[in-house]
Order: sequence, then C-alpha cells, then structure tokens
Amino acid sequence: MNPVQLKLFLDEKVEKYNNRNFIELDPISIPHGFELKQDIEISGLFASILAWGNRKTIIKNCKRLMSLFDHSPYDFVLNSSATELKRLEGFVHRTFNATDLLFILQALKEYYGKNESLEDLFVPEKNAFNIRSGLIHFHNFFFSLPYAPTRSKKHISTPYKKSACKRLNMYLRWMVRNDHKVDFGIWKKIKTSQLVCPLDVHVHKIALQLGLTDRKVSNWDTAENLTNTLMFFDKEDPVKYDFALFGLGIEGNTIEKELFLKNT
Repeated sequence: MNPVQLKLFLDEKVEKYNNRNFIELDPISIPHGFELKQDIEISGLFASILAWGNRKTIIKNCKRLMSLFDHSPYDFVLNSSATELKRLEGFVHRTFNATDLLFILQALKEYYGKNESLEDLFVPEKNAFNIRSGLIHFHNFFFSLPYAPTRSKKHISTPYKKSACKRLNMYLRWMVRNDHKVDFGIWKKIKTSQLVCPLDVHVHKIALQLGLTDRKVSNWDTAENLTNTLMFFDKEDPVKYDFALFGLGIEGNTIEKELFLKNT
C-alpha cells in the first residue's frame, strides 16, 4: 500500500474500533464504572497494571479488586483501615500479588495526601517531544520510597530500562485522549501528540506487517519509532491508531487477508 492507501485503511479501522462497543470487553471498562476523577485515575491505573494476559481474566480480577475497594478506590486509598487492608492479602493476578498491591496503595496514599491528581507525576519535561521523561518520573517516584519492594519493578516499567511501557502508555492514552468515545481526556497538561503508542506483541506484529516499523525488538525505541511513523498520518493524535493496530491484532487476521476482503 502507498501512504495514502495505508492512512485510509488505518482510519477505517480506527473508526471501527474506537467506539463505545469497544469498552465492555476491554480493561478500560473498569474506570468507566466511575465518575469521580480520582476514582477514574486509580481504577484505571490498576486496570492498566493488571492488563496482562487474557482480557476476560484481566477484567474479572479488576472487578474483584474494585469490590475489595468497596467500589470507592479513592476513598479506600485515603481511608482504608488495617482490617480492610488485610482482606487484600489473598489477591493475585499472574505475578502481581498482595505485596505489590499494598505497596502501590501506600504510595498512592502518600501522594494523594498532598496532591489532587496523578497527572503531575506523568507530566514530561518542558518542551519534551514525547512522554518519556514523564514515565521515568512516575517510576522514580514509586521506587524512591523507602518501602518500595524490588519485585514490584516488573509491574511499573520505565523507558530508562528500555521497556516499551505498553501498559503505562495505554493508561496515558486513556487519561489524555479525548474524543468522547472510549478514552477519558481528563488530563490536560499532557498533549496527545506527546503520547507513545502502546506496544504489545500483537500491535508489534501488525506494525511490522504494515511496514510501520522495521524494528524486530519490542522495546522503547520501537514504540517511539512506530509512533513517529504514525505521526505522518496524524501529527496531533498519532496514538489513535492504537485502536486500529490492536483491533487488527485481536482479530487474528493477516493484513493480506484484510486487504483481499476489502478489495473484493
């Protein structure tokens, strides 16, 4: 495909997946259960951190976690008692366990005790081209705390270590993009043009098939490289194409089959 055809193809896929029907079967359904800004931030953060593995299992475990929070995550962060925290001890999602959960809750309590929104933890350096420095700042806040367990680093990634930071980039898409369809757009200090495309194995595979990147390793440099390519199609909102790439990936169809069906 030439660049014009490719843009039309991707725009069509964005339109197909970036709608309210997408929400129910995606982890973003968890923060969509709340209205208070801080509830959306906190539930969204946990939903993104747990977004690893089968989506049905992810959503099931996220719903269980929100139930343990009495469906009021912000109030739970600030005011949970020792008894309420103790009931979290059996929570597990893959390698994420109660140690990680209690650490993140304590860090959030410390942060929200002085701040109104998580957004400031992610704001990149002045004139930064993308969100990289903001992600590093977010990671450094958590792991500068004296009680931070080393094991939890696998759940809060950083581009400083070359991680693609798929789950945190997805979370930022949720919080920053605002087209009144799927994403919330409740954060205003970060530009949509600074977001980096969430890169998982499915998105990476489709991006390679489409020639959007030629990088074979799924890391931060590849995520940046893919996003820079997507900026040719929409320089202000390149990450909207995450819907297209992710949607094509979960469909399980090859690009060749998609184009064949499109042209018959």
